[in-house]
Amino acid sequence: MRREIHVPFLVEQDEDGVWTAEAALTPDAFANGEGETREAALEDLRAAIVTLTAEVGVPEQLVVTVEAP
Repeated sequence: MRREIHVPFLVEQDEDGVWTAEAALTPDAFANGEGETREAALEDLRAAIVTLTAEVGVPEQLVVTVEAP
């Protein structure tokens, strides 16, 4: 079964110029990615999240719509 999930993430460039990305799938399950560009780090993170969901499953989600300031 195919399912779309929304995962908040952080991405930053370190002092050596490498981009890193990280996300928490659950409070106990984290995924990381890295690359020479921001996009490459996010693509690596996507692959890590897919692998992680195969190991720990897809978390339940609650979608809430809010007014942005």
